[in-house]
Amino acid sequence: MIRNLCVLVLIGAMLHPLFRVMAKDAGFDRTIRGIVRDDEGIVPDAVVRVQTTVHSAVTGAGGEFELTVPESLGNSVKLTAWAKGYFISGPVKASPGAKDVTIALHRHSQWDNREYAWTPASRSTGSGENQGCSECHLRGNAAGSALPVDEWLQDAHAQSAVNPRFLSMHSGTDVSGRRSPSTRFRRNNESKLVPLPPNPEAPYYGPGYRLDNPDHTGDCAACHVPAAAVNEPYNTDPLSARGVGAEGVTCDFCHKIWDVRLDSRTGLPVPEKAGVQSFEFRRPFSGHQFFAGPLDDIAPGEDTYSKIQKSSQFCAPCHFGVFEDTVVYDSFGEWLRSPYSRKETGKTCQDCHMPISGAEFFAHPEKGGLKRDPNTIVSHRMPGARDVDLLQNAVSLTLEAEKVSEGIRVRARVVNDRTGHHVPTDSPLRHLILLVRAYGYDAAPLSLQHGPVLPEWCGSGKPSDGYYAGLPGKVFAKVLEEKWTGVSPTAAYWNPTRIVMDTRLAAFQSDVSEYLFAAPEAGNVRIEAVLLYRRAYKNLMNLKGWTDPDILMESSTALVVQGR
Repeated sequence: MIRNLCVLVLIGAMLHPLFRVMAKDAGFDRTIRGIVRDDEGIVPDAVVRVQTTVHSAVTGAGGEFELTVPESLGNSVKLTAWAKGYFISGPVKASPGAKDVTIALHRHSQWDNREYAWTPASRSTGSGENQGCSECHLRGNAAGSALPVDEWLQDAHAQSAVNPRFLSMHSGTDVSGRRSPSTRFRRNNESKLVPLPPNPEAPYYGPGYRLDNPDHTGDCAACHVPAAAVNEPYNTDPLSARGVGAEGVTCDFCHKIWDVRLDSRTGLPVPEKAGVQSFEFRRPFSGHQFFAGPLDDIAPGEDTYSKIQKSSQFCAPCHFGVFEDTVVYDSFGEWLRSPYSRKETGKTCQDCHMPISGAEFFAHPEKGGLKRDPNTIVSHRMPGARDVDLLQNAVSLTLEAEKVSEGIRVRARVVNDRTGHHVPTDSPLRHLILLVRAYGYDAAPLSLQHGPVLPEWCGSGKPSDGYYAGLPGKVFAKVLEEKWTGVSPTAAYWNPTRIVMDTRLAAFQSDVSEYLFAAPEAGNVRIEAVLLYRRAYKNLMNLKGWTDPDILMESSTALVVQGR
C-alpha cells in the first residue's frame, strides 16, 4: 500500500507544471530523429515536416534528419517527407524523443502519358484520386467557407471554353448564332491573297477567325480549351469541346503541369508555342495518379510539390501571345519588365490573382481534409478583368480645378499604382475611358474650350446609353490596325496588324490630361470625372450582341467656388 501511495505521489508530481519545467531543464528530448530513404537507399535534401505546420527539417547527406517538436504540438505528431522527383510520403506517426523513424519515398514517373484521360472537376464515376475534384473540394450549399472548386466555378478560367465572346469571335457569329459573310480576298501587287474589308451591303455580325481561315481552326484552343487541345493544339475546334474539354482551364489540367518552357534569352514563351505548347506535363500511366501543387505535405496520395505552381512563369504561356510580328497579349511580359518582377520587393501573378483566402480547409474534413494555417491556403477564384473589386483597386484618379482668365482649368491624373502590368492588359479590345465633365450652378454642362475628346470608337449616340464619342476625356488602349484592310481599331488580331496607338498605363506610370471649360458668369462649378473599364469597342459589342456593362473603376470630383 505504501508502494502504491508513492506511485500516486510520483504521478501527481509529473503532472504538476513545475515537474514539466524541471524535466525540460533536465534536457527532456523533444527532437525526432530518423532517416528518409527510397527503394535504393538514403535520400538527401528531403523536406521532413510536421504535417500542416511550419516545423520542418532537411535531410543531410546520409538521409538523416532531426526535427524538434514544440510542446504546443503535443506528444504525437504526423510527419511527411518530400524530395525532388518523389511523391510526398506519409503521414508517419512519431513522438518527441523517437530516434529511429523511417520515412520511405517513392519516385514518380518522369514521363508524360499522352493517352491519359483528364479527371473532371465535376463529380464522376471514378474512385479514390480518380473521382471528380468536386467530390472532396466542393462545398456547394453546405455551411462553411468556400473550397477550391467553389471558387474556381466563379473564375473566368472555368468559362474559357464556353465564353460567348471568345466563341463568337472564333466562329464569326453574334451570340445568337447569326454568321457574317465569309471574308472576301483579292490579289495584291505581289500576287498574294489579302482580305478585303467587310461588304457594307451585306449583313454583318463582326469578324471571326474562321471567316478569315475557313480551312483550319488555328491554335486558339491551346489556351481557351487546353484539356481538349493538349495533344492537338492546331487541330482542335473550340466549338466541339465536350466533357472535361468544355471545363476550360480545369483543375486537373493545372495540377498536371510540371514545368514551363521559356526562351532563355528573353524569359518569355516562344512566340510560336502558345498555351499548351509551352507546358511540360506529367500525366500518369494506368494504375497511378499525379498531382503537383504548392504544398509539400499533401499525403497520403500520389501528390508532389512543385514551386512552379506559385511562380508567375506558370501563367506565361497563356498570357503572352504574338500574332505575325505583333505582340498582342503581353500581361506576363509587362510584369516581367516591371518592378513587380523583382524577387526581393516584387509580387507574383499569384500574389494578386490567387491571394490568401482565409479558409482553414481546402478539402472537406469529412473527406480527409486537414485544418491548416489560413496563410497557406490561397483562393482559386482568380479575380481578373470582370472582377469589380479588383478593378476598383487597380489605379488612382485625382482631379484639380481652378478658375483662370480663360475659364475653368481642370487636370485629371490617373496613376497605375496598384497593378503589376499595364492597365488594361491582354486583349486589345479592352480599354479604359476617362470621362471628364463640368457643370455650372444650375447643373447645366459647360462647353469644352480646349482639351482631348473621346474618339469615334467610344460610340456615337446618347451618353446615357454609353455612347461617349466627342465628349471631354481620354482613352487608355492598345489600338491595332489591319495592315491589308486598314480597319482600325480591329478585333481581328490574328491577321497581320500594326499598333497605331498604345496609351495604356504601365506599372507605376501616371498620366495627366488637361481640359479648359467655359466658365459661367456666376456660381460654383462642379467637375466630375469617372474612369470606366469597357470590355470591347462599342460598335463591336453591338454587332456581336455582347451585353457586358461598363465597370466604374474610379471617380473623383472637384469644386470651383466663384462669386456672383
